Amino acid sequence: MHCIRALFVFCVLWAGSAISCKAQPFSTEELLSGFEKTVFGLEYRSWSWRPYLVKKFTVPVRFYVHNLARKNRTPVVHRFLKGLNRKIRGLESTLASTPETSNFQIFVVDRRQYSDVVRKSIYRDESAEVPGRCLVRVVSGRRGIKRSAAVIVSDEGEFLFQRCLVEEVLQGLGPMNDDQSLSHSVFNDTSRHSRFTVFDQIILNMLYDPRIKPGMSSKQIETLLPIVARDAKLAVY
Repeated sequence: MHCIRALFVFCVLWAGSAISCKAQPFSTEELLSGFEKTVFGLEYRSWSWRPYLVKKFTVPVRFYVHNLARKNRTPVVHRFLKGLNRKIRGLESTLASTPETSNFQIFVVDRRQYSDVVRKSIYRDESAEVPGRCLVRVVSGRRGIKRSAAVIVSDEGEFLFQRCLVEEVLQGLGPMNDDQSLSHSVFNDTSRHSRFTVFDQIILNMLYDPRIKPGMSSKQIETLLPIVARDAKLAVY
């Protein structure tokens, strides 16, 4: 029997609050460090298969939004998703018309719904413990990410909703790790960002550069990555 190994990954947001910041010309060293910390590594390593490898979509991302919350967040979520193609060169994404035709589902919920939705639609285990304030799950294999699913909380303030939306969707595209040293990034649960920062746009442009392939290790892209970082910086600025 042919067996396909897959990577099952979960990322959660625990806390944070928002500030604004101006774009700034990050050094190559900062960008290489940021890429290493977010792309190579996972918050929950016990569920991983070979976690320290590149994870990204290599097929068009087809988003579907389930708005289960009392407030209709669908227009806001759609607006954010529609802007990703413009901000991430190399990413091809669209909105799916049905859940069955999607490969990235987003569940917008009120807090009282969070645990049930995570258990039934994400873990598919009704006895599982549910971590975090919002969450994304990624299933990935040798050829890239197969599917992702995020749960975003709507009714605990605009900051948490915006931060959950940005962080979990972006992590569902591949940069799965958080690091407290990344002060300019939403991939840091102690930072106060709730927008798709310039720093994170550069990291995602690096990841979705066609020269960066799923399954590559940090060693394999060591000599290539400074060139990729330079081109990603030019694309964003």
